[in-house]
Amino acid sequence: MNNTSEVTHDPVRERLLKAALDNFLSDDYHKVTTRLIAEQADTNISMIRYYFGNKEGLYEEMISETLNPLLKVLDGQMLDSADGFKDFFLLYYDTMSKQPEFPKLILKVLALNQGPGRRFIQQLLERGRTRAAQKVESLKSAGQLPVTLDPDIVRMAFVSLAMMPMLLKDIFEEQLGRKMDEGFFQKLAAFNGHLFSAGLTSNKPV
Repeated sequence: MNNTSEVTHDPVRERLLKAALDNFLSDDYHKVTTRLIAEQADTNISMIRYYFGNKEGLYEEMISETLNPLLKVLDGQMLDSADGFKDFFLLYYDTMSKQPEFPKLILKVLALNQGPGRRFIQQLLERGRTRAAQKVESLKSAGQLPVTLDPDIVRMAFVSLAMMPMLLKDIFEEQLGRKMDEGFFQKLAAFNGHLFSAGLTSNKPV
C-alpha cells in the first residue's frame, strides 16, 4: 500500500474510495467485487492493489477515511471547553447524513460480525476512547469538569446521543412525518450539545 502524502489527494484513489463506500454501504461485503469498484471508479483492479493491497485493505481505508474527521477533533481545539460538544454533534450528524448507511455498517460489523474489519474498527474506536479520555482529563485539570467525572460515561453518553438518530433515522422520519434534514440536525445538535454540556459541568458526582 502506498501511503505517501502525494497519494492522499490522488483523484484515482479518491474515486476508488468513493466507489467502495457506495458499494459496501449498499450491499454485503462478499457480494461487492473489486472489478465492480474499479469499473465505477473508471480505473482497473491493479490500482486497488497499488493503493490498498487488496479488497480488505480498501474496505478498511474506506472506514478510516470516514471516521478520521471525527477522530481528529479529539486532537484539535473544538473540545477545549464543554460548549464545543454542540459543534462535535453537528459534525457527527453532518458526516453521517452524507452516508446514512455507515453507522449501520459499523453496527453490523461489531454486533453481528458481518464482513471483515472488526479488529480494525475496534482499534479506531479504542483510539477515539483514549483521546476522549485525555480530553476529559485536560478539562478536569482546567477546572471545567468535575474531578469525579468518568470518561467512559462521557463517551457512552455521547455515542448514544450521536448514533441513535442516525441508526433509526428512517423509523424516526416515518413517525415524525417529515425529513430529518440539515435544519433538523442543526437544532438537534444545539439541543444535545446544551444537554451534554449541562451534564458535564454538573457539580453532582458522576
